Amino acid sequence: MGSANREEIMEEATSTSIEQINVEKVVRDVLSTIEREREREIIARRFGLFDRRETLEQIGELLGITRERVRQLEKAVITRLKAAGEDLPHIKKVQSILSSHLTDMGHVARTEHITPKLASTNSKVDQARVAFLAHLAPEIAVVEDNDHFYHSIGLTAKHTEAAIREHVGKVIDAITKIGKPTSISEIAEVASNSDEKHVEALASVSKNVAHLHGRWGLTKWPMVNPKNIRDKIYVILHDRQKPMHFSEIADAIKQSDFKRKDVTTQAIHNELIKDSRFVLIGRGIYALKEWGYKKGTVADVIAEVLNKEGGPLHRDEIVRRVLKSRQVKETTILLNLQGKPQFKRVAKATYTLAE
Repeated sequence: MGSANREEIMEEATSTSIEQINVEKVVRDVLSTIEREREREIIARRFGLFDRRETLEQIGELLGITRERVRQLEKAVITRLKAAGEDLPHIKKVQSILSSHLTDMGHVARTEHITPKLASTNSKVDQARVAFLAHLAPEIAVVEDNDHFYHSIGLTAKHTEAAIREHVGKVIDAITKIGKPTSISEIAEVASNSDEKHVEALASVSKNVAHLHGRWGLTKWPMVNPKNIRDKIYVILHDRQKPMHFSEIADAIKQSDFKRKDVTTQAIHNELIKDSRFVLIGRGIYALKEWGYKKGTVADVIAEVLNKEGGPLHRDEIVRRVLKSRQVKETTILLNLQGKPQFKRVAKATYTLAE
């Protein structure tokens, strides 16, 4: 690409300060510094700069060379590009823009989170382009995607790639020590890190940590990473802190920010019936067992009230106590009280358990 285009990109990047830049043009300019077309092809395909990423085998088959030869050429080209560093077209400016955003984001961030701040879209291709440019910037550390980390970038002035991994490990250790979903401030305190934004950034790049509604914890904990319908029901009831009708629960899940929220009302009802964490306390209304509710019919609740009292009670007091654990009509309670043989009237509007 000619010098006129390079100047155009430089002017665009300068005028927008830490705003978006045309990452595709920047990438093309960097690729233009690679003399051999075959090597440019390898880099573009390996990083997925214009289409999906390809494997060493796929590229080798396309170019008629071995997998090992593709790997050797890729490594050699990237080494040369890194050695050129800030002398590459626009890398110094891209590095400055990345550094500004990373400083605001806690010194480290997932590539997918920082890409929209540079590029016009957050497509997989634009994410790949930002990742490629980050690889070439001397002041940027790159953490590759694997089973434990999302592809991320950080400031080398703050920590190297190895240090990022180490600090993330300390955050996970702190969460494990706390033993339950909690706030970033508590995690920071246990991890002995006073920079809460940095702790949150570190937690965000780990695949072993998740967060939901301000709670942070390990991904295996349902309260921060509910995976099945029952866990999602539990989170909804826990956060609302009140009994809900099963149709309300279904609507709440559909309107939530859960990863998968396409559920049917019938499916919600079925799961509520099966799980012992949930207690039916009214017509289609469910509460959490941990709130003190117990399974049973209205008659069972009346019997428990009278048994706990150890003697007769006026019907109004019985109604009042039953309504603490069941959302039913007063007439339903009275019909059970008057119609069940297990209860006996011993005085006007006063009942006790039958012998």
